[in-house]
Amino acid sequence: MKTILTGDRPTGHLHLGHYVGSLKNRVELQNEDKYNMYVMIADAQALTDNFDNPKKVRENVLNVALDYLSVGIDPKKVNIFIQSEVSELTELTFYYMNLVTLSRLERNPTVKNEIKQKGFEKSIPVGFLTYPVSQTADITAFKANLIPVGNDQLPMIEQANEIVSSFNRIYNKEVLVKSEALLPKNELSQRLPGLDGKAKMSKSLGNCIYLCDNSEDVYKKVMSMYTDPDHIKVDDPGKVDGNVVFMYLDVFSNDELIKKYSDFNSLQEMKEKYTQGGLGDVVIKKVLYNILEEVLSPIREKRKYYEENIDKVKEILKEGTINARKVASNTLKEVKEAIGINYFE
Repeated sequence: MKTILTGDRPTGHLHLGHYVGSLKNRVELQNEDKYNMYVMIADAQALTDNFDNPKKVRENVLNVALDYLSVGIDPKKVNIFIQSEVSELTELTFYYMNLVTLSRLERNPTVKNEIKQKGFEKSIPVGFLTYPVSQTADITAFKANLIPVGNDQLPMIEQANEIVSSFNRIYNKEVLVKSEALLPKNELSQRLPGLDGKAKMSKSLGNCIYLCDNSEDVYKKVMSMYTDPDHIKVDDPGKVDGNVVFMYLDVFSNDELIKKYSDFNSLQEMKEKYTQGGLGDVVIKKVLYNILEEVLSPIREKRKYYEENIDKVKEILKEGTINARKVASNTLKEVKEAIGINYFE
């Protein structure tokens, strides 16, 4: 069986971008008998740029766990664990730091981009700069073969594999396993745009529909979505390209849902009418709202159940973390043996 490792930073509630980019895929993968899956709540990694606000990270650990369970991630099939509670990951990170140079970390395109986004410039926390090494520890601790990521994270997988190669070569033992990226099938799902038309739905930009949003909030957010600024009157021809409503419909709708919530037989037919003129933005937004409610309503139901049984959620996290530690401990033992620092064995 192949092993999958995936996870999220607990810096806020998860949103539709997370759902189509990874969560939905995790639910599908957990139901296939050929995978072992570990889902990590990466609180230690979240502290690299939230070190001055640990309360935010701590509070969101449970929020992320609730999001996982409400979308259908099954703790009987998946190990959900808290990163900071698996201390073996920290020790592995320490050993791997010797296998990568500072200049190589600074050249990592994902790291460079995120440093720019967060405005760190020359005041880069060491923990943030070295998180590709920490991520390598996470991956290798569970000997994960597959890592579900978007295109923007491919440099991280590449760097992890470089460290794996260096370790196995230097210590002359094939202890660590290389991994490969598992990309979403729908290209648009890899980077769902924000409500404002920005390239990415992001908690920091405030342009998200969250999985925990109530029906009223979803309606308001859909009605605020960026469409075609030149489509002022209903009869005006409208543009589909770059229109966020249609981009979401591409991801979440099918012909059956379009028929159910509109007078059209297909999304293509709706697009053609909008392009010709005679179809208003309010109409297409209401169609999208109804379709999103089909997705979010069952998620809300499950979330309500787990919110009312929060001790059960904590027990799931505890059990998943205990299981994760057992596996990571075995890998750490092999790593120390390969290096030659297993002094009392």
